[in-house]
Amino acid sequence: MPTRVLIVGAGAIGAFFGSRLATLPQVFVSALCRSNYNAVKANGLKVASPNFGEYVFKPEFTFDSPDQARRVTREKKLTWDYMLVATKVLPEVNDDSKLLEGLVSDETGIVLVQNGLGIEKPYRKRFSSTTILSAVTIASAVQPEPGVITHNRWTRLSVGPYIPDNDAGGNDTATTRTNTFVKLLQDGGIADAIAYPPTSLQFLRWHKLAINAAINASSVLSGGCGNAALANDPELAKHLRGVMEEVLSTGAKVLGHDTFPFDNLGFATPEQVLASVRRNTSGSRPSMWWDWVEGRKMEVEAILGEPVRVARKHDVEMPRVQSLYALLRMAQVKRDGGMEGKGKL
Repeated sequence: MPTRVLIVGAGAIGAFFGSRLATLPQVFVSALCRSNYNAVKANGLKVASPNFGEYVFKPEFTFDSPDQARRVTREKKLTWDYMLVATKVLPEVNDDSKLLEGLVSDETGIVLVQNGLGIEKPYRKRFSSTTILSAVTIASAVQPEPGVITHNRWTRLSVGPYIPDNDAGGNDTATTRTNTFVKLLQDGGIADAIAYPPTSLQFLRWHKLAINAAINASSVLSGGCGNAALANDPELAKHLRGVMEEVLSTGAKVLGHDTFPFDNLGFATPEQVLASVRRNTSGSRPSMWWDWVEGRKMEVEAILGEPVRVARKHDVEMPRVQSLYALLRMAQVKRDGGMEGKGKL
């Protein structure tokens, strides 16, 4: 039987991983697009990668809206084995779990390849009996023009079942679907696709959050410093290290540990992260900077606001992250034409 995958949010990351799955003979990948629909429908997705060369990925079906996806799903009697959700997380704007209504079946695994904390909750609330897989990536890819994907660096995608309350035992169905999805990625050339148990994946999500909270927000607030420039400036490096340490310390407490288990899980320490960033001299900037300069909404709540709120529920304060959150949140309000001093934002 073929495996069908629907990419929800066919931007750079979703399209890149979808294109690798589509190289497998029995995997059929479709795309639910937004602004790039016309280009993808006409020409497919053109991918350029230092790992895999240049090629074109043509989705089995290309949808311009959830309604069209629902109609075709009904008419063709399609079953989606996996939905790879790679949309930006903007809970203050919209609930993207609603996009999946009428598309999810008992056979579906929802794979959330998204930044931030608490991203799984809306999907669990809306699809209480559906398998949800939480995924963290460090792959670097951009879409410089509609339908054109440039993959720059790394391919890693780590996937684990989302089990409420981080039940380490998980359940057999979620574990099986995780392992199957990871094997598909590996067969598609993503050699560093990794399956994690539920709690370990949440530690990894906090680890990625530490990097995003430090570098993304600081790039915007410093006026557009690139990743390496941030890490090579002594004062900024001290600031980045402090933010990462604060996030990791909080994550450990939230997940019931005294300290963050770097050695047990093989995760890089903040200093190791900074050393890696310093070596990347390409001048790259984080995605939040490009959202800022192009006037798009930034993932302020998912990356900065939600950790602060989760920490407070555990009687922990995050002064560094809270400062970044307050400043960046207000900067976005003012950029978008809002004014302070007129009541609650």
